[in-house]
Amino acid sequence: MNEEQLQKVRNGHGFIAALDQSGGSTPKALALYGIAQDSYSSDAEMFDLVHEMRSRIMRSPSFQGNHIVGAILFQDTMGRQVEGKWTADYLWEVKGIVPFLKIDKGLDAELNGVQVMNPIPDLGPVLSRATAAKVFGTKMRSFIKLPDRVGITAVIGQQFGLASQIVAAGLVPIIEPEIDIHSPGKADAETLLKAVITEELARLPGGRQVILKLTLPDQDDFYAEFVADPKVLRVLALSGGFSREEANDRLARNHGVIASFSRALLEGLLVTQSDQEFDATLDASIASIDRASDT
Repeated sequence: MNEEQLQKVRNGHGFIAALDQSGGSTPKALALYGIAQDSYSSDAEMFDLVHEMRSRIMRSPSFQGNHIVGAILFQDTMGRQVEGKWTADYLWEVKGIVPFLKIDKGLDAELNGVQVMNPIPDLGPVLSRATAAKVFGTKMRSFIKLPDRVGITAVIGQQFGLASQIVAAGLVPIIEPEIDIHSPGKADAETLLKAVITEELARLPGGRQVILKLTLPDQDDFYAEFVADPKVLRVLALSGGFSREEANDRLARNHGVIASFSRALLEGLLVTQSDQEFDATLDASIASIDRASDT
């Protein structure tokens, strides 16, 4: 593990940019960027377009390590280049930003109010490729719709089970059990989730650390215990469908938590903007998320 990257993730100022839209979410991301689905006719064309969008973000003068701790990449992005460097190398060597890799393969069907992750049969090879690419850590997402203890226990059991394999490969896992912000039982789901994560952290062997990426809670500082837990390297917040303004407002009230936004980060960016307009829009977005993370 890169000690300099570890210290940056643990203590670095700023937030983690989520640039990991997958095959399922890429069309929506491109549409928000101003590229309609009828503009491309294959997955290959789609991934070329989204890589150009991501490259434009990463190349921007505003996208720097003084405001951004890390960036989460899609596997296709890890295998591509930015300005002649492999993406993970470009992020760290040119921008001073720690690279992470999204490793999950989407969500299974809903059961007991949740969606656990689909199986990852090639996890070993994926982790080997990530290590070879000098990626620092991984990210995997589950989805919680209702406050069901059986379902939430299944989500966290799966997440921490895979986390053990990730840690054994020398990488740091981001555990992301997202709660639906529109859930009628959101607050109750947060209470159950906190209790189940606390149980899993207690079982985690000493010296091991995970990163938690959690939906912005209804109660301010609800996850303060995790911020203080030595087994939690960092606590991140996802925007989860909130506008950037509301996500920033909520985040600023949760001390010690930093952002890991995707859609809220990209809000307002358009393919038709000049480089000057694009950079100004991204700069304003980064500055606002940075301020909200600095509490």
